[in-house]
Amino acid sequence: MAQQEGLGPAGADQEHRTTTVEQGRFCLACCSCGWRGPARRARSLARADAAGHQAGG
Repeated sequence: MAQQEGLGPAGADQEHRTTTVEQGRFCLACCSCGWRGPARRARSLARADAAGHQAGG
């Protein structure tokens, strides 16, 4: 199950759109730019990874 974290106009080249993806007991953050965060057991940590990626660009 994926949850949309970053929203905005579609087609923006510089925009990072992140989602969280569950894989078994783990959750990880993914971005439209190809970035993937580490697998986490806590969804809140995966969301924090996504927020940090969006803030850092």
